[in-house]
Amino acid sequence: MTSPVVCAPLWVEERALLAALPAGSVLRTGMGPRRSRQSRETAAWSAASAVAVTGIAGGLDPGLRSGDVVVADEVHTEEGTVAQRLPAARLVAADLRRAGIDAVVGPVVSADHVVGGVAERKRLARTGAVAVDMESAWLLDDTRPGLVVRVVADVAGRPLVTPATLGRMRTSLRTLTTVAATLGRWQAAVGTREVLLAEPRSFCAGVERAVEVVDRALDRRPGPVYVRKQIVHNRYVVHRLRERGAVFVDELSEVPAGATVVFSAHGVSPAVRDEARRRMLDVIDATCPLVTKVHAEVRRFGDRGDTVLFIGHAGHEETEGTMGERPDRTLLVETVEDALAVQVPDPARVSFLVQTTLSVHEVDEIVTTLRERFPLLRGPATDDICYATTNRQEALQAVATESDLVLVVGSANSSNSRRLVETAERFGTPARLVDDVDDVDLDWLAGTGTIGITAGASAPQLLVDEVVDALSGLGPTHTTTRQVRVENVSFTLPKEVRTA
Repeated sequence: MTSPVVCAPLWVEERALLAALPAGSVLRTGMGPRRSRQSRETAAWSAASAVAVTGIAGGLDPGLRSGDVVVADEVHTEEGTVAQRLPAARLVAADLRRAGIDAVVGPVVSADHVVGGVAERKRLARTGAVAVDMESAWLLDDTRPGLVVRVVADVAGRPLVTPATLGRMRTSLRTLTTVAATLGRWQAAVGTREVLLAEPRSFCAGVERAVEVVDRALDRRPGPVYVRKQIVHNRYVVHRLRERGAVFVDELSEVPAGATVVFSAHGVSPAVRDEARRRMLDVIDATCPLVTKVHAEVRRFGDRGDTVLFIGHAGHEETEGTMGERPDRTLLVETVEDALAVQVPDPARVSFLVQTTLSVHEVDEIVTTLRERFPLLRGPATDDICYATTNRQEALQAVATESDLVLVVGSANSSNSRRLVETAERFGTPARLVDDVDDVDLDWLAGTGTIGITAGASAPQLLVDEVVDALSGLGPTHTTTRQVRVENVSFTLPKEVRTA
């Protein structure tokens, strides 16, 4: 097979595309099902490694305007059945949005005639489609990757034959010229791939527990449920819980007296707990038990007279909560440079503790430096870095060296997710942190034969599945899981939400 081909029904659409695409990659098919079927007999269509259908379309969704772009995730028949799924739709729509183009993802229905009347458009809209064309169902097949990108000309609620129709077509054709650049990036990204999934990945036991705490509180508490800070550092999780009714606040002063408040998985300082008691708040503590362990160690080390060097990141909720246990006896060490510069009152009485979500490699360097400076340095009996953080870093190492690119699913404020990016880069593999499939850039995928994928401990598996599904829409994809550990850890829920 040759490179992907972009199909355009009309010569004006072909001309708009050729402003950005090479001539050999655009196939003018003619309008309607008969000519589309004839185009399938051509050498250009038969030899194409992937087929995209583009051009103008009629809008069925009342919210669409002339010039808006629809990227089809499904092609429907007039009866409403799904003729073909198009998994790469969100990748392409996100690329269009980054280029400043309004793009929506939704089904497109293919009709065998010009759909000009308002009543017929309403009927087709009831199939779930947001736009209508006359070619996609007859130009795509399930033997190769497909794509449908349509620019809306006539909008829902207006008949096709109006004096404004030609003006709306001109607007759509100008947009199509801009769309062509994204279609070029799609062509470059199409190909056969190996996907290596690192295992373990996604939710850890502490995150599962924290999210379940909020879900149960929402189910069982009559009034609003407030959550101090993000329950876990993941945009999708926070959005889902907010949609369910959770109210996220930065400080307890935003919570009405006597209301229910959940403390996040990252923990809080004694000062926050004292404030909650003073305001008679109904507290449900979702702090991860492994973070609670570090809090206990700070108290123990500080109370025996040690200066506690806390290896962590400034501003992170876990750092603030842990250091708040003994603020007068705790110093923050973020880097090797900090370890070389930190001063303590008594070098014979120094301990260290670690934020649970740091890189093992990063911590080892800092601890080695501290031990060189303070030979009597004492640490925790067991490693503070959480098992899930360590496991995910080790699992990623198993795939990073074989990958051309690593995608880490996680939010930018997730410490453990960012450490995974650093882990891949330490092995010389380019890595990108993505919240979800919409953050994956087509340019990253060009020329990549093997992609490693993992997810931070606060990112749900659903988001990983969506990324893998989208990649499958760019060509044949073989997915392999590389498992280095089996996780069977679970934590008991707080008594306030535990099932009787």
